[in-house]
Amino acid sequence: MATVALAVTGAAVAVGVSLPDGAGGAGDAARAGAAQQDAVAPEGRIEAAPEDGDKGVGRDPLTDAEITRAERLAVTDNGLRRDARDVEGDRGPQHLSTNLTEIDPGLSGPAAAQRRADVVSYDYKSDTVVTRTVNLDTGKVEDTRTDQGVQPPPSQDELAEAARLLIGDRLGADLRADYADATGKELTKADQLQLSGMVFRKETVAKVPSDLTACGKHRCLRVVAKVTNGPWIDTRALVVDLSDRTVGRLA
Repeated sequence: MATVALAVTGAAVAVGVSLPDGAGGAGDAARAGAAQQDAVAPEGRIEAAPEDGDKGVGRDPLTDAEITRAERLAVTDNGLRRDARDVEGDRGPQHLSTNLTEIDPGLSGPAAAQRRADVVSYDYKSDTVVTRTVNLDTGKVEDTRTDQGVQPPPSQDELAEAARLLIGDRLGADLRADYADATGKELTKADQLQLSGMVFRKETVAKVPSDLTACGKHRCLRVVAKVTNGPWIDTRALVVDLSDRTVGRLA
């Protein structure tokens, strides 16, 4: 009998409620954006201003066109694009989020009215959060901030990669067994599961196994898995270190 417990859908709420604080992670994201780091001089092209129909006004949420443009401008620095690595080890940083920049009280007049976006990414090569502020009106990267030891909430790409590593690891045996019990099928791919999760914060547990002591500096996730159109599978004891691509178990 597999030791990872299957819960009916009605009990899934209890699973979510009992998980340690960290699912939201908004504080970390804010600290990453506010980290006091020297600005890195941006390199890259300057684009012409977009058509008015593709722009929001004032504090309107970013439009799809603005998000796409901001994310493209944020990686025009050839150094970042060449040297950083994403969650799968491919060239370029791992995108995490894109949000409207908070109003800078030091700006006034036309400059204060310009639309800006903060593009947050993670460089798995250096375990560094990179936040770039993009001016959507001028097409310039106005600021680059870097920070280590700060862990914003995970992206769906990171959750999928964590699940893939978990499925392939020996510690994922119970997950695979319980999936087979629930569906009669073999679990081989992350897209067979509905995924959510959170950054693992080692200060929330009394005893941290030796193979998870780097978490915090490394990017470590706890994955919450659900059989598509089926029950939840309790994987709370398992932690995936995405930085060194290993899986650990909590006591």
